[in-house]
Amino acid sequence: MTGIAAYGAYVPITRLPLSLIAGRPGKDGDPEKAVADYDEDAVTMAVTAAVDCLTGVPRDGIDAVYFASTSYPLREKQGAALIAKALDLRRDVSTQDHAGSLRAGTAALESALHAVAAGALRSVLMVASDCRLGAPHGALEAKLGDGAVALLVTGDPIARFEGGASVADEIQDVWRIDGERFTHTWEDRFAIQEGYTPNLVAAVRGALARTGRGPQDFAKVALYAPDERSAGGVARELGFKESQLQDGLFGRLGNTGTPYALMLLAQALETARPGDRLLVASYGDGAHALVFEVTAAALRLAPRRGVSWHLARRRGLQSYDTYLKARSLDAREWEAGADLGLSATIRFRERDADIGFVAARCTSCGQLHFPKQRVCGKCFTKDAWEPYRLSDRRGKLLAYTFDYFFPAAEPPTIMVMTEVDGCRVSVQMTNVRPADVALDLPVEYVFRKIHDAGGKPNYFWKASPLASDAA
Repeated sequence: MTGIAAYGAYVPITRLPLSLIAGRPGKDGDPEKAVADYDEDAVTMAVTAAVDCLTGVPRDGIDAVYFASTSYPLREKQGAALIAKALDLRRDVSTQDHAGSLRAGTAALESALHAVAAGALRSVLMVASDCRLGAPHGALEAKLGDGAVALLVTGDPIARFEGGASVADEIQDVWRIDGERFTHTWEDRFAIQEGYTPNLVAAVRGALARTGRGPQDFAKVALYAPDERSAGGVARELGFKESQLQDGLFGRLGNTGTPYALMLLAQALETARPGDRLLVASYGDGAHALVFEVTAAALRLAPRRGVSWHLARRRGLQSYDTYLKARSLDAREWEAGADLGLSATIRFRERDADIGFVAARCTSCGQLHFPKQRVCGKCFTKDAWEPYRLSDRRGKLLAYTFDYFFPAAEPPTIMVMTEVDGCRVSVQMTNVRPADVALDLPVEYVFRKIHDAGGKPNYFWKASPLASDAA
């Protein structure tokens, strides 16, 4: 038996009220979309979703990482390997990137399901994440949102895989040329009538035929859709009732691209009961549909944050200009430099600390040091260390300062000294406004961009206020 054993998700705390795009003031409760902050991208969101998914899961048991995205910022450099390092997984973990289509997420998931079913791998962490851009005031700006989802595939699932089907099609309805920042779309009616609707209907009907199921057999159906009306049209044509449709989160999340349908599936899993059947369908140059049955193991899964928790935790932007600055879409007097950025040699030597956030613990006295050094500052033993991962630990704030010179979409940049398990770590702080910073504030650590240099993003960990998972 093979299927999904755990799930996790991430939605940025920042929200862009759609009224700001039109030049009107934003109000709580109005339609909005989730937008990545200036220090977030597809990789940082993927890591956070994966951390959520791996709650209570031993990381040394992960055999592979599959990463699906159309907006991973680097070429000829694997995103899955970077994510595996940030998660402090085994060095012999298998890594794959899936891209080129918005249904790369479900394709990666099915690849993981078949690999585990065949016995080639015991467990696969599948992560899908996108941070796409619609041109300012363009047709897609109000529709696209940012987010990530992670699914763990094993032979002991909470949702057993029953089967699926896909169809391929050649249609230029949504695309982005390599080197361009903005996603483009053709006229909506053409895209929906000739692309979205017939392809999604064909894929779902194929999945129903292969699994021997009918529309009445499903508790929830998670459909990719450009808008609520289109989703409803497909559901009616397939014979699903409105009550079976998983909420598409229109006006709250936005279309997150590659992870979108799988995020809806993850939200359905939050409340699913044993015996429930779930269907997920994605779209992009064709369509892809997968069928799952929830097992009794779902009742034993440890709580995780998931989609709903992140949606409830939000901070609305006060101005459209702030959003433009966060995405580097504002006009600037000086363009970013074209130097080589950080030394590749230094990045390589310090990757355990910078990407994995791994400290060194003295094997003589137990004192933690970050970064690692030759001599223990407590017992003075030399070169006696063992690795100690800090990324999933909790700390507290010891000191802070506000820096109004370091570039940020919403100044100031907040620099803090934190203490975690007796080790002092200096980092930036995110997900907080200056008025809410206080000494002894409990914090957790999140993977973020520090800056862009040499034409590439550079990553490290930041402190974030520890949010209650009961929220």
